[in-house]
Amino acid sequence: MLKITDKAQGKVKEILDSQQEPYAGLRVQIVGGGCSGFQYQMGFEKQANGGDEILELQGFKVFVDKGSMIYLDGTEIDYIESLTGAGFKFHNPNVKSTCGCGESFHV
Repeated sequence: MLKITDKAQGKVKEILDSQQEPYAGLRVQIVGGGCSGFQYQMGFEKQANGGDEILELQGFKVFVDKGSMIYLDGTEIDYIESLTGAGFKFHNPNVKSTCGCGESFHV
């Protein structure tokens, strides 16, 4: 199961509400690429794709394809604000190693 902290949910909702077009929710997926083989990708979707796992959260949905859910099982997504920047942070127990910049990973 994928978990999204209250802070991250609030930030997603804030961004969704500021969009000019209506979106049904957020897509979270794993894509090939980066130094270590895989990387996270997030974007807004107007509807689910066939076979998606759908999570209902604070006024929006999260869509995850079955292939990505295998790698995201047990993952927590948080929103971090610090002196060096702000952004979504993935805490994934399935990751075996990451690249130097932390943007990609290997399972």
